[in-house]
Amino acid sequence: MSSKPAEPVRLSRTLGLFQLLIMGVIMVQPTAPMPPFGAISAGANGHVVTTVLIAMFAMLLTALSYGRMARAYPSAGSAYTYVAREIHPALGYLTGWSMLLDYVVNPLICTIWCARATMGLFPGTPYWFWALAFVILFTGMNLRGIQATARTNELLTLAMGVVILWMLGVSARYIFALPQLSGSDFIRPFYDPARFTWGSISNGASIAVLTYIGFDGISTLSEEVHDPRRNILRAMVGTCLIIGVLSAIEVYAAQMVWPASQPYPDSDTAYIHIAGRAGGRILFQVMSWTLVVATIGSASGAMLAGARLLYGMGRDNAIPKAFFGYLHPVRRIPSRNVLLIGVLCAVGAFAMSYQTGAELLNFGALIGFTGVNVSSLVHYYMRGRDRHWSHLVLPAVGGLVCLYLWLSLSVLAKTAGAIWLIAGVAYGAWKTSGFKKNMIDFDAPLGE
Repeated sequence: MSSKPAEPVRLSRTLGLFQLLIMGVIMVQPTAPMPPFGAISAGANGHVVTTVLIAMFAMLLTALSYGRMARAYPSAGSAYTYVAREIHPALGYLTGWSMLLDYVVNPLICTIWCARATMGLFPGTPYWFWALAFVILFTGMNLRGIQATARTNELLTLAMGVVILWMLGVSARYIFALPQLSGSDFIRPFYDPARFTWGSISNGASIAVLTYIGFDGISTLSEEVHDPRRNILRAMVGTCLIIGVLSAIEVYAAQMVWPASQPYPDSDTAYIHIAGRAGGRILFQVMSWTLVVATIGSASGAMLAGARLLYGMGRDNAIPKAFFGYLHPVRRIPSRNVLLIGVLCAVGAFAMSYQTGAELLNFGALIGFTGVNVSSLVHYYMRGRDRHWSHLVLPAVGGLVCLYLWLSLSVLAKTAGAIWLIAGVAYGAWKTSGFKKNMIDFDAPLGE
């Protein structure tokens, strides 16, 4: 009597478009422009709204390329998969290796920021306690399964939405109570002739892109989504639009409450001080807690995406398959990858400063964004039958903008990123005996 062979463990398709949008918004954070508000304002010479909208345009182009490539390759792996399959496996491997830096550093700096912020809310408590507590929290959230993570994200979004509405309400009350407001005052957040220069706008836009970092994590969930060929594109573009419009409203209200001509007590926490001016001490405290909660959501989302990127690379044998390509047989999640990222966060929280981590964050992300735009151009314009102008122009513009931003990174970020890339090349050379063997095994199924 023959027994039926056991079916391989696969990721479970349980997410709909609404849940995917919620997860995308949480990955980016509905409060995304609040923590870097002071830095964007300084770089843009006060034109935060304008630069946030410019950055939204650039990220929408990249989101379109991501969505189109998800239609062509509905599998986990994100930019790594697209570049490897469309351009060259070695370049795909290096893209995935570069983006690992982004996915690992993101929850790491979130751990550092949350620990420092909570120390301020509970004076006298040690840093090590909060750092380890947040690492355990982030890891635990991602070990429960994709549906549990989705439900948690919906609750986080609801809570942050209430605080954002509170902030906008008290801001409107504060603004309309100001004496002698003129029409030019309402336009100044978009364009202030006394402070406007193209150089400051360009500099501010490069910083404002940080507002959207994380939206690409949606593409790593392709194998856990119903109808990924349509819903991934919709969710990525929708996330960028939602975050862009919401961010523009948030920073517009902030600039009206606290004009750029007035210095902030602390530029790193500028938005919290603006909340205090508009809503008093209570809103100051609530906003502080809200940003901690938002950062928890961002860290959890980054860890979620990073674990699935590692799974995609492991399944294709670009990195050891036995470890990285493993799925938990019950929860159907890459649990070993989640635990590994958790350990790296715990170590990094004591070995790296928040500033150093923040400077490293964009290195891998922008390499991935550039690669995805080029992959879309190659797949749909150079190799496709329908050579529509949009298949050339949109990804070309998106890729050039991302490349320009990557070249504009600090020397420290490029140096540390280069070391990370060299380590990846060294491992690839060892694995393939000097690149004499195939780097990636594409015989693995793309998912159903």
